[in-house]
Amino acid sequence: MGLLIKDGRVLDPARNLDDTRDLLILEGRIAALEPPGVISPGEHQIIEAGGLVVTPGLIDLHTHLREPGQEYKETVATGGAAAAAGGFTAVTCMPNTIPVNDDASVTRYILGKAQEARGVRVYPVGAVSKGSLGQELTEYGDLKEAGVVALSDDGRPVMNALLMRRALEYARHFDLPLLPHCEDLDLRGAGVMHEGFVSTELGLKGIPAAVEEVMIARDLALARLTGGRLHITHVSTAGGVELIRRAKAQGLAVTAETCPHYFSLTHDAVRGYDTNAKMYPPLRPAADVEAVITGLADGTLDAIATDHAPHSVLEKDVEFEAAANGIIGLETALGLTLKLVHADRFTLAQAIQCLTTAPARILNVPGGTLAVGSPADVTLMDIKRPWTVDVSQFKSKSKNSPFQGWTLPGKAVMTLVEGRVVFDASSNRF
Repeated sequence: MGLLIKDGRVLDPARNLDDTRDLLILEGRIAALEPPGVISPGEHQIIEAGGLVVTPGLIDLHTHLREPGQEYKETVATGGAAAAAGGFTAVTCMPNTIPVNDDASVTRYILGKAQEARGVRVYPVGAVSKGSLGQELTEYGDLKEAGVVALSDDGRPVMNALLMRRALEYARHFDLPLLPHCEDLDLRGAGVMHEGFVSTELGLKGIPAAVEEVMIARDLALARLTGGRLHITHVSTAGGVELIRRAKAQGLAVTAETCPHYFSLTHDAVRGYDTNAKMYPPLRPAADVEAVITGLADGTLDAIATDHAPHSVLEKDVEFEAAANGIIGLETALGLTLKLVHADRFTLAQAIQCLTTAPARILNVPGGTLAVGSPADVTLMDIKRPWTVDVSQFKSKSKNSPFQGWTLPGKAVMTLVEGRVVFDASSNRF
C-alpha cells in the first residue's frame, strides 16, 4: 500500500511543472505523477490536497542546531522538529558546535543524533579550519567520507587570504563547496548594528556595509584564481548583490543566498534596543533590502536560507551590546517568503526554486524535484492561510524571533520525508 496525494497544485521548478496532479508514493519514492483520475486509488492511503500547493521538500542551506555542546538552545531533534513544522525536509547544519565539527567523529555524532530523531534529513557542514580558528585546515577527505556536504567556519570569517586560497584548492579535490562568512573583523571592530543614522541616534557602534563587501570581493577573486566552489552566505547589502551579479556575468560559477530577515526587516527594527533584531551581518537600510529582493528576482541570489540561530534568554535578555547574534528562522521562512510572492515581487515558482531546487543543486544532495524515482521528500502548503506568529507554540527550544505577532500569508500544513509524515498541522505532530 502506498500514499496518494490527490488533486494538489503540484509545483516542481526543476521540471517547469505547475498544474493539478495526483502524486503516488511507494517505498519512499515518487512512483507516479499524473493528472487527476489517472492513478487508481486502490488500497492506497489518501491525502486530499485540493486547494494546497505540493512542492519538493524545502531544503535549508544554513541552520544552527547547537548539538553537541549547547543543547539548552537547540538539539538535532528539536531543530529537526522546527524544520519539519516550517516545511523543510532537510537542513544543512553549521559546524560552530562545541566541539567544532572539525573532525569526522563529530560529524558521525551529529548524523547519529539525526538517525535517532527519525525526522528531517540533516546534512552536516565541516569546519574549514581546525577549531574554526583560521590557522590550519581540517582533513577534508575524512570529513567528506564521514558525511559532510560543505565546508564553512560560519560565524568566524577566514581572515587569512592565503588559508582561504588553500581551502578552495583543497576542497576542489573533494567537490565540496565553501560557505564563507563574509565579514572583515578588523573593519567591523566592536560594531553591533548597521552603521548609519539609526546607529547614531541609538548611540550604538556601527558596522558599515563595506565589512561584508570587501570579503565578498576577496573571496570572489580567490574563487576565480582557484576554480573552487564558492557559495556566499547570508548576503545583506546592495554592494554585495552587485559584486555577485558582476561575477556571474563574467562567468564565475559562484552561488549565493540571502535570508528572510534581510528582505523583511530594516535597521529600524533595532529601535527600542530589541536584541531579537541583532545579528551578523546586521539588518540594513531599505535600499539594501530592495537590492536583496531584486537579486532574488533576477537570479543573482540563488537561494533563500534561514540562518536559524537559536539562543536562550540567557544570551538575548541582556544589554544590546552584550547580546548574542542571530534569530530563529525555520518556522517563519516560508511565510516571510510568501509575503514577497503575494506582493508580486517574484513568482511562487521562483520562491519554491530558491527553497528547493537551488539548495539541492548547490549542495549536490537528493531532493529538489518531484520527478518519478526521486526520494519522496514533499511539502504541502496552504499559500492563502494567514496565521499569526506565536513563538510560544514553536517547536524550536529557543524563541528569539523579531517576527512575534506578525501575520504571515501562508504556511506548511504537511511535511513528508521519504514518504513518512514528519509534520501534520492538523494534528500538530512530529
